[in-house]
Amino acid sequence: MQATYICEFCLKYMKFARTFINHKANCEQRTPSGTEIYRYGTIAVYEIDATEHKIYCQNLCLLAKLFLDHKTLYFDIEPFIMYVLCEVDKEGAHLVGYFSKERSSPDFHNVACILTLPPFQRKGYGKFLIQFSYELSKRDGQVGSPEKPLSDLGKLSYRSYWSWILLDLLRELHGTVSIRELSNMTSITEEDIISTLQMLNIVKYWKGQHIICVTPKQVEEHLRSANYRPPVLTVHQEALKWFQKSGKKTRSKKQKSND
Repeated sequence: MQATYICEFCLKYMKFARTFINHKANCEQRTPSGTEIYRYGTIAVYEIDATEHKIYCQNLCLLAKLFLDHKTLYFDIEPFIMYVLCEVDKEGAHLVGYFSKERSSPDFHNVACILTLPPFQRKGYGKFLIQFSYELSKRDGQVGSPEKPLSDLGKLSYRSYWSWILLDLLRELHGTVSIRELSNMTSITEEDIISTLQMLNIVKYWKGQHIICVTPKQVEEHLRSANYRPPVLTVHQEALKWFQKSGKKTRSKKQKSND
């Protein structure tokens, strides 16, 4: 079976082992291209503009294609920004996973493609990347949703994350709360919130609108379920060095104009 050799730092791929060994001895890159925007302990996230670091981003997409059957985009990447998650040690920043997003999405997508490399799966990194995408949406004044359709694993990961976020928030809130208010607080779209609450069976459709119907006891019962455990890893907001770029919360304004 023919092997492909990939440098874990610059992501250059090679056909021969000898070429790879020589490259490792001479490659000076020890972190992803781009800017470090998050560091907490040994976890770091780098923001990479595909227009500025085209080769690195193309190689990242080609690597992702090995693990994602539906991954088709790997050359026309200029409209995208990559967010690369790494484990950092004295040798450098080791690639764990990433997500990409369009620079400007008319459909309010905050994730175009998301991947945790197989050796790092089931360690909480997938939900960390999901939460990170929503933290960026919050700071950008946007609501967001991943591009669909999602893979089976993607559906499970997002549904679990949305459920935990919404249930944890409902536990802290007192009195009534609307779907729109939940959306404004979480940056999750109203459509994703409604579908998640329907799955949890805590929303009803009455007089043309969705009404949340849940007791504190029901919320606690859901949170005690193994399906809605808190994420193993969470984003520490004070460690995120990223600031608002788009300006206004255009989705909310659009929704208001249609009401």
